[in-house]
Amino acid sequence: MSGKNYRDSVKVIDLTKAYEPADAIEAVLASAKAKFDETVELHVRLGVDPRQADQQVRGTVVLPNGTGKTVKVLVIAKGDKADIAVKAGADIVGAEEIIAKILNENYLDFDVVITSPDMMGQMGRVARILGPKGLMPSPKSGTVTPDIEKAIKETKAGKVEYRVDKTAIVHCPIGKKSFGAEKLLENFNTLMEAIVKAKPAAAKGTYLKSVYAASTMGPGVKVNYRI
Repeated sequence: MSGKNYRDSVKVIDLTKAYEPADAIEAVLASAKAKFDETVELHVRLGVDPRQADQQVRGTVVLPNGTGKTVKVLVIAKGDKADIAVKAGADIVGAEEIIAKILNENYLDFDVVITSPDMMGQMGRVARILGPKGLMPSPKSGTVTPDIEKAIKETKAGKVEYRVDKTAIVHCPIGKKSFGAEKLLENFNTLMEAIVKAKPAAAKGTYLKSVYAASTMGPGVKVNYRI
């Protein structure tokens, strides 16, 4: 049975209607009835087959207004790169000892892992732990890079990774309720442009099957997004 807040939220939107992006964001905010600062998320169903290697949709984008979330960054690096990571604001910096801690203690007190290319050979030891949680660094997401400083600053500034799941849907946050409509719309447009640009050449037919925006506790609002 739906909670009272959810039932109240549904009353302020038309579930049969596809809203223009600006109106959709306004509707999401109007239906965000929880007492905490709800996250606003985007859910995009794509016309791709995620089982095919040439139809993967994955990338990163820096949202102009950030995500509203404080991101805890772990950097796996040695020497000068470790020093750079500390100066750039990484929350945790280490090398073999951190890898061992993840492996032996299931240490996962971080949100993003960034590593230098020379450490990737050792990162394979924890791939089975980090991979399922979406924490394994990769060149595609910009988290395996010689430019540690840039990666940290972009992550702290609001870089998000979008990735199609096995049901061909991309789920990604675009900010907090407290951002207001204008900032959320800017983030929405930036993320959608990145997803559209990432369309695989092998994808046939309609690429954007459906686009929905929703707050943490609110109903999905259908968005009429045109390429």
